[in-house]
Amino acid sequence: MKISKITSLSLSGVLISLVSPAMADGHANHVYGPFPVTLSGYQGDQTNSVSYSGQIGRQLLHNSLKKAIGSSSPIETLNSYFNGADGVLPLLDPKSSDKFPVDVTDINKVSKTNLAGKAYKGSINGWPGNMTGKEVLSSMIERSATHKKGYDAKHGYDYAQLVSKFTMGAVFYHQACDNYLDEKLEADNKPNNKPYKKGKHYTGKEHSWDEGFGYWGAAAHGATLSARQNYDIAKKKDLSAADANNDGVVNLKSEMNYAHAYYASAFDKGGVTDYYNTITQAFIDGRQIITDANGKALTSSERNNLKSKARVICSNWERVIAEAVFKYAGSVYADLEKLVKTPGDGDAYRKYVKHWGELKGFALSLHTSGQNLGEVGVKIDRLIGLGPVVGGISPSSLNMQPKKVTGVDGNGKFMMADAKVDSYMVHMLKLQNLMVEEFGVEAKNNDKISGIANLAAVLGSGDSAEND
Repeated sequence: MKISKITSLSLSGVLISLVSPAMADGHANHVYGPFPVTLSGYQGDQTNSVSYSGQIGRQLLHNSLKKAIGSSSPIETLNSYFNGADGVLPLLDPKSSDKFPVDVTDINKVSKTNLAGKAYKGSINGWPGNMTGKEVLSSMIERSATHKKGYDAKHGYDYAQLVSKFTMGAVFYHQACDNYLDEKLEADNKPNNKPYKKGKHYTGKEHSWDEGFGYWGAAAHGATLSARQNYDIAKKKDLSAADANNDGVVNLKSEMNYAHAYYASAFDKGGVTDYYNTITQAFIDGRQIITDANGKALTSSERNNLKSKARVICSNWERVIAEAVFKYAGSVYADLEKLVKTPGDGDAYRKYVKHWGELKGFALSLHTSGQNLGEVGVKIDRLIGLGPVVGGISPSSLNMQPKKVTGVDGNGKFMMADAKVDSYMVHMLKLQNLMVEEFGVEAKNNDKISGIANLAAVLGSGDSAEND
């Protein structure tokens, strides 16, 4: 979505004021749907115009792909979740249990879809190889299959985390904020006085908005719950909160939290932020604007109101991702503190690689919304680099001096160069500071900078994007 720097909309009072008009109009609704069929001339038996099964299918593909990588599945299995497959495609996560029964075992019964076709096609400079977002994911998946559980200790790559976190950005965030809540809000793109496609019972604008909501990943009733309840639903720990219709089973389309919505609830449960409700309510209020048009083309005023909801959604969504970058930069810093004291600790090194994969996947995601991050994006890429510092702190079996990946050679093999652990730790502090200054993060999980009295001296007075 092509919007100005997020800090222009970062004040919580501004965000609340943009969300609240629907309440003032009497639509005191905190649940996404059902919404009536408004398509003019429709004579079928459908009564609910909400539809986003394709997006839920992709949420399930993402969950299952991550699980498959972490289970050392063969490349054919991994590609079936990335590219889609015929026949039965087993759901690997969430799996039904006595404590948290779900209503799906075959993803293709939800929607026969794929992730690859929706992945970001722009260039990703922050990963070796000068590839598009789709190519980066494909390459990561292929490499993951050559390492047990997707764990490459030598180069410091946890592919289950890298693929998962970048898929969330390069597919979900990208499709929502650079397509459905951007281009498809224009008057002549999927107009509201015509069906989305021939034979469908929902209008162009209704379905475009629904698809954006599906990519967000919130339970339809999530805005009626607390942050802790939404978090526990995603963790499969609270059946009573998830089961909105009290049928004893979790409907994975409407009663589950996924991806960035889950992370929003994780940050919100600290009591400082309200990302989940702000974004979800903006989706609900925007859908009500479309419903109130009653199947007619949206007026300029209605489209402007809808676009204001989209700005609330995408600016806060960006901040959720930036909060994750802040969090995992802090985790990487803490991991390095421990590894410096106890070099060669295998368990600590494994956690470090996991946290770096999460950090990198979220950071790459910030580039996929359609808005050019400019110098800020360059700084993010340079501070994190193409790989974590490995060697020296890693298990003795690796037996090498501190190095990190700097690119790939003509044969596709990673190239490495000498690196400094202490310098990389400073980069993590600089990265946290950048998330505060440029994205206005407030939850600040794993904060490593607020307690440093001489922060300016630690960060240095030079270019914050140095990559030594």
